[in-house]
Amino acid sequence: MMEERTASFGIGQVIHHRLFNYRGVIFDVDPDFKGTEEWFQKNVEAGSPTKEEPWYHVLIDQDGRVAYVAERNLEAEETVEPVEHPLLENFFTGFAGDHYQARQTLN
Repeated sequence: MMEERTASFGIGQVIHHRLFNYRGVIFDVDPDFKGTEEWFQKNVEAGSPTKEEPWYHVLIDQDGRVAYVAERNLEAEETVEPVEHPLLENFFTGFAGDHYQARQTLN
């Protein structure tokens, strides 16, 4: 029987990366690592995140890049300010107080 995982962060939540000190907003969540083995070996150091924890797709604030981040490297962002990213409108309809409102999806 597979262990059920619960993500600690949700879509539209503004987060802070513990190691790389950037803010961002989550636009998708994977219950476990969904990237390639090659990417994992290239980007994850030994003793770092595992493939078995939730992984998040993040729009990096004031950067224009997208990150794929393991849960253990994230924490809730204390600053309740909007994120600036050119792809925000692709995923969200607006900022509502402390989080983004996700666009409707078909799946």
